[in-house]
Order: sequence, then C-alpha cells, then structure tokens
Amino acid sequence: MLVMGVDPGAERLGYGLVREDGQRLETVAYGCIRTPAGQPLPSRLRSLYRALKELLQKYQPNALAVEELFWGQNVRTAMMVGKVAGVVLLAAAESDCPVFSYPPQVVKQAVTGYGRATKRQVQFVVKELLGLSAPPSPDDVADALALAICHLSQVVKEGC
Repeated sequence: MLVMGVDPGAERLGYGLVREDGQRLETVAYGCIRTPAGQPLPSRLRSLYRALKELLQKYQPNALAVEELFWGQNVRTAMMVGKVAGVVLLAAAESDCPVFSYPPQVVKQAVTGYGRATKRQVQFVVKELLGLSAPPSPDDVADALALAICHLSQVVKEGC
C-alpha cells in the first residue's frame, strides 16, 4: 500500500509518500512545495493544486493522509491552512484518492508512542523508521511522512 501524507501550508506544503510491504516501510518520495510569500493567495493555491495533482498522477497513492485542522490562537493562520486543505481535498478527489485525516496527537502517538512529542522527536523517529540518513527537513516534510506512517499503522490495526 502506498500512502501520501500532506502537511498543508500556504508558504510550505510538505508531502511524503511511504509504501508498506509486509512489515517494512519504504520512502518513495518526499519534499516541500513552496510558494512565494508575496504572491496573491489565488495564485499560490493554484500552484499548490497543480503540484499536488502532478504528484498524485505520478505516484497514484492508495490513500492520502492529512492533518486535521485545529483552531489555535492565530485564527488568520488557521483560515489560510483551511484554504490550502481545501485545495488538497480537491486534488485528491479529482484523482479518486481517498482522504483520511488525523489529529496531531494521534499522529504523534502512532509514530513516536507519545501523543505530545515535540517536532524534533517526530523528525528523529521518522528518520529511524524510514532509514533516512538525516531527519527530514523542514518539519513540514517530517509531519507529512509521519501522517503517511500514521495511516499505514491505522490500516494494520484495523486489518484493512
């Protein structure tokens, strides 16, 4: 099974594709899609959409895992991330790719065994689980890979 994890953000959108064969996790691809801060929002959303569609067409994942949005103290940031998440959902729907969302605590618990793990702890465990030579950076990429790992662990738990 191939899962694409996506950590939505308007300036940086992290993605990671992880394949599970039996008991082994394999990193297929990962990276960060960046958009210029000065670019108008509609242009940034279009760029993110096109890049995501290209990745979905190229790799054809079985599922896409995205972090559930939560309303923190910065409502403006939450609104922006919500708009980006809408673009992610649209790209996945148009690619007939099922979407699963997970709260940050569930992702951290699935990956590190501790629901309140720090960003550094998540990066380190993702590096170890996937056999990477260095922790994924920026943390948007580590979060995206963690989302893919989380979904794969949920599938194993549920026996899907």
